[in-house]
Amino acid sequence: MNLIPVGLRGYQKSWLTTDVIAGLTLAAVAIPETMGYTTIAQTPIQAGLYTILLPTIVFAVLGSSRLLVVGADSATAAVLAAGLAGLAVTGLTPYSATWLAYASVLALMCGGLLLVARLLGLGFIGDFLSASVLIGFLTGVGIQVFSGQIPDLLGVAKAPGNWFEQQWAWIQAIAEGRLNWYTVAFGLGTIIIITGVKRLAPRVPGAIVAVVLSIVIAASVDAASHGVSLVGAVPKGLPSFGVPQGFDLSHFLPMLAIAGSCFILIIAQSAATSRSFAMKHGDRVDVNRDILGLSGASLAAGLTGTFVVNGSPTKTQILDEQKGRTQLANLVMSVVVLLVLLFLTGLLTDMPHATLAGIVLLIGVSLVDIRGLRRIASRRRSESVIAGITAVVVFTVGVEQGIVLAIVLAIVELVRRQYKPSHFVIGQSADGEPVFGSATPGAQSLPGLVIFRYDADLFYANAARFTDDVEAVVNAAPDPVRWLVLDASAIDGVDYSAGLALAGLIDYVHARNAHFGLAGADPELLDTLKRYGALDLFDQTRVFATIRDVFTAYEQERGATD
Repeated sequence: MNLIPVGLRGYQKSWLTTDVIAGLTLAAVAIPETMGYTTIAQTPIQAGLYTILLPTIVFAVLGSSRLLVVGADSATAAVLAAGLAGLAVTGLTPYSATWLAYASVLALMCGGLLLVARLLGLGFIGDFLSASVLIGFLTGVGIQVFSGQIPDLLGVAKAPGNWFEQQWAWIQAIAEGRLNWYTVAFGLGTIIIITGVKRLAPRVPGAIVAVVLSIVIAASVDAASHGVSLVGAVPKGLPSFGVPQGFDLSHFLPMLAIAGSCFILIIAQSAATSRSFAMKHGDRVDVNRDILGLSGASLAAGLTGTFVVNGSPTKTQILDEQKGRTQLANLVMSVVVLLVLLFLTGLLTDMPHATLAGIVLLIGVSLVDIRGLRRIASRRRSESVIAGITAVVVFTVGVEQGIVLAIVLAIVELVRRQYKPSHFVIGQSADGEPVFGSATPGAQSLPGLVIFRYDADLFYANAARFTDDVEAVVNAAPDPVRWLVLDASAIDGVDYSAGLALAGLIDYVHARNAHFGLAGADPELLDTLKRYGALDLFDQTRVFATIRDVFTAYEQERGATD
């Protein structure tokens, strides 16, 4: 039995230096980022550091991906905060001990759902969030995240109400001059430093530079005396280990719904991230093994007093850019976090909240994928509409509602494409190659021949439409149809309802004194049609392997009878 973690197997000594450097760089980026994510999850600041301690180590041991970085994530943090805010629980207020306990219970629930998914081999669930829906969802999260940081950047109180009311509140604050200009300076300074460093020295972690400078300046000018909100004392030492206390079991079902939203997002985002980077490096990724790792990571998060974790595309990209090769780089990051928790938390006391707000605002902006939305719009307008609707719902109604809508829209779009797929009448070029033309009334393959191609499985929802489309072409053919051949090369399955409809179509063709045939059907499809009795309704000599065979046989028969 091989006890070496999958993400470390085949390790080469030549990778050690780059992995260590990549891990140190990743820590410099991840530490301020994860502290910023606590403002999204509305948990104490140390909880962010805890997400890249034990959860990261557990994933490195149990997961299969060599590069996937697991820790706090803006999308799942937003789902968490929105979900908990909707629970009517006494004492459940942001940043409170009760809030953190519920957040930890949510992490345990996600870990349990992920474990069930691993045991049942449900890694495919992540495929139900298409790329366009995921882009729309993350764009909506980005808008919600960066707009939610504006009050902290301005030094004004966050307003209650819906998204529009919250934006109007800070706009009014600007108009009335109720800003704290010291806070604004720290916030804008953070944004300028991070963007400037990224442009001038992209390999330098701008966020850590901004954090260090802001702490030094805040301490030297006594920023608190000027009304600047500071992080304050951060608990030193390791997180306590154990089951969260104070959770009311009567809230189990609504919490399970929140956990379900996080669960879908974790599988979809983590699977997409690990697959893309594995393909880039020619590696193989085991999604179900990664789900086991993510399950262990979320369970570890729940037992160490922090919130749900996820695979991070941005931090994984940073690790890849730094030439990290394996999960050892992530383990180095965890060691750095451990040292910070043991010895350096006192240095964080004077960090302004505006600095964290600036970091998180830039993270939110990076999630708004305008280029991706434009690319979708230029190539498939229907999917761009779905992405846009998903984005708007996420930041105006809620993140949890947005992910539910995203799943529903993805499934609706899948059914829509199956219900109304592409269909063609296949003709023949001068050199005998098949030519695909629109299956509109009046189209035919040759005088008296219609080869109809349908690019979807036949099932109960599209069976009637399929037969109507075929009959419309047959009825409007310029010449009386002698042969109707169904190109089944794109049809993998036919359910019972569609089998009955196909049998009715065969009867319709025979009633017009024409012949029915099949081309390109695989053995499994032929076996299915035989069980339905449809295969026995027409001459088996008109089952063809290829479209070229159809043309050859038809020309031979027509030549013999003309």
